[in-house]
Order: sequence, then structure tokens, then C-alpha cells
Amino acid sequence: MRALFVGDASAGILLILVAIAAMGAANSAWREEYHTLFHGYLFDRDVFKLNTLHLWINDGLMAIFFFVVGLEVKRELIAGQLATAQQRRLPVLAAGAGMVAPALVYMFFVSGADPMLARGWAIPAATDIAFAMGVLGLLGSRVPSSLRLFLLTVAIVDDIGAVLIIAMFYTASIKLTWLIGSIVVLGFMVGMNRRGVTSLPAYILMALVLWFFVLNSGVHATIAGVVAAFTVPMASRNGTSPLERLEHNLAPWSAYLIVPIFGFANAGVDFSGMGLEGVFAPLPIAIAAGLFLGKQIGIFSAIYAAHRTGFAPRPENANWPEIWGISILCGIGFTMSLFIGELAFPGMREFIDEAKIGILLGSLASAVIGYGILRMTTEHPGDTQGLVSRN
Repeated sequence: MRALFVGDASAGILLILVAIAAMGAANSAWREEYHTLFHGYLFDRDVFKLNTLHLWINDGLMAIFFFVVGLEVKRELIAGQLATAQQRRLPVLAAGAGMVAPALVYMFFVSGADPMLARGWAIPAATDIAFAMGVLGLLGSRVPSSLRLFLLTVAIVDDIGAVLIIAMFYTASIKLTWLIGSIVVLGFMVGMNRRGVTSLPAYILMALVLWFFVLNSGVHATIAGVVAAFTVPMASRNGTSPLERLEHNLAPWSAYLIVPIFGFANAGVDFSGMGLEGVFAPLPIAIAAGLFLGKQIGIFSAIYAAHRTGFAPRPENANWPEIWGISILCGIGFTMSLFIGELAFPGMREFIDEAKIGILLGSLASAVIGYGILRMTTEHPGDTQGLVSRN
């Protein structure tokens, strides 16, 4: 999926337009229709737990998004930019620091406020790669290719971290019978892989079964997408990779349909009656600070420390101002941040709307300032170098 964004800003630009459209709809004469469309009940919850369009998008469509993420992560771990220990060093260190620092900044800003706000510590921890690569696309060949590749690999590790956070910290009460059923289905899929089954329809069918079991187990349903993806075989007897074929087919649908639909359903904030006190409440300020300050502090510091200590060289052909600019761009949060915001404050519309404001403010600041710094400091036409310096 990330490959779609390397030289193409369209996915990021589409998300920007979707976010604007969502906020416009939520503050227009059709605000009630917008809310009813996504949150109006389709049927009784006793019929099926996903009884609103919003739930189908967040727990259903987004499982496909996470499935694509899982395919991508497995490919990168086996034969991509995370395949060797040397390749993993800098992205893993930077991504880890880029998740811890925003969480610490967030907790600093909400200290002394409503204790419930502590649940949102992970909201500023994730980078939205589509937005970030969209900004890089606007800069063309001025940005060193090593920094583009670095941003992509950090985002892959970032995705892994976000999935683990959701699984460990935002899981509801566990229903043991359904969880055991999920493990059995997953074990069956692993057995398919080991027996050399390469039929994609078979894996897709079992992934749907796994999703249904996980949905009812209490673990968030999107986790099923990631673990199912890891059972899809990378190698094939005829030389064609089932995993790569499936990723290639699903990635455009994920980037250009599923994520925009999610964005339109989740980015709408009704500002009527909120006032400045809502915009500058502890929650949005903490999230915005976490994204803008925490991300750049964590990632830039990790790169600098790794380079100075010899743990891992900085990206090749990139100077420190350029690395600083890329670190700021990592503060663009949207898809995963909105998703975690919904999980952190279930049913708390005021907190969820405030979280959306913080995400948008922090992302906008990161995009504008990151773009400005890179625009002033980069000019690398024809650069084709890789991620890690050979010196």
C-alpha cells in the first residue's frame, strides 16, 4: 500500500478533501442528516451488534484496511525494508520514540484535568502515511529518496505499534468461548499456510470467519484483519506470491475508498455550541501538542542519538534540517488517530469531538510547518539513494 504514495500525492489530497467535506457537512444545514446517516440505527442490536453504518465502517470496512496493513507488514518483514536487523534498527528506534514521546507530551497536558482523559494517551501516537506522503508529493523530487523511504518504513513500524496498542489497551471484556473459537480458526489458517494452500478465496473466506469470531470475542474486530493477513503465504510454487497479489489488488480499494469513507464518517465535528473553550480544552490541546511537539521530538532525537552513537546511520544524503522536517511531518495524524479516539472514549461524544479537533489542529500544524521547512532546505533532483548510508 505504501508504494502507492511514493510518487503520488492523490491519496493524501483525497483525504484532505474528505476531511474538509466531513466538517462542512457536520456544520451545515444537513448536520442532522449527516449524523443520522452514520449513527442512526439500522436494526435492533439484538439482531446484530453492528447496527449503525458507523459501526460497520469502523469495525467492518476498517478490518479490510488492517488486513492490507498486515499483508504489507509481513511482506516488509520477509523481503522488504524490515527484512534484516540492520534495516530495522533506525525505523524501529524512531517509530518507538515517535510513539512514546507524543504519549508523554499528551499526559503532561492533561495532568490535573479530568482523569478520564488519560484514556486518550495513544491518540497522537500514530502517523497518517497518506497525508504525510501527500505533502511529500507536493515537494516532488526536492526531498531525498532516502527520507521518503525512511518515512515509509517508520510508518510500517508505526502501524505495528498501533495495532498492538489497540489489542492490549482498547479491548473490551473478553468472551472466552468466542476467543477460543477465534484461536481455532486462526490455527486452521496457519495449517492451510503450512500445507501449501495458495487459494486466495480460501484465505479470504476464513478471514471473514475469523473476523466474525473476533468481533464477538471482545477483542477489537480489526485485529482479525492483521492476524489473518499473516497467514497468507508469501511464496508460491509457481513463482507468484499470493500475498503480493492480494496486497496489489486490495491496496487501491483501501487507500482510495475505505480510508476516505472512514474519514468522512469520523472527521465531522459540529462546532455549533462548542465555542473557544471547546477548541482550547485540555484534550484537543494535549493531542495537538502530542502530534506536533511529541512526534518531532521523539523521532528527531532518536535519529540523532542513533547516528551519534553509531547504532544506526542517519538516512543517506539528508541533512539535519531535512530530517527535522520529516520528523515534523510524522506528526500528521488522521486515520489511526481518529480510530483510536473512537476507542478511547466510547459513547462520549464531547470528548470524541474534542479529540477530532486536536487531531486536525496538530496535523495541520505538522503539515504546514513540515512542508515549509522541507521546501526551504531540500533540493535533490534525480536522487535515487536508499534508506541507509553506506559510510
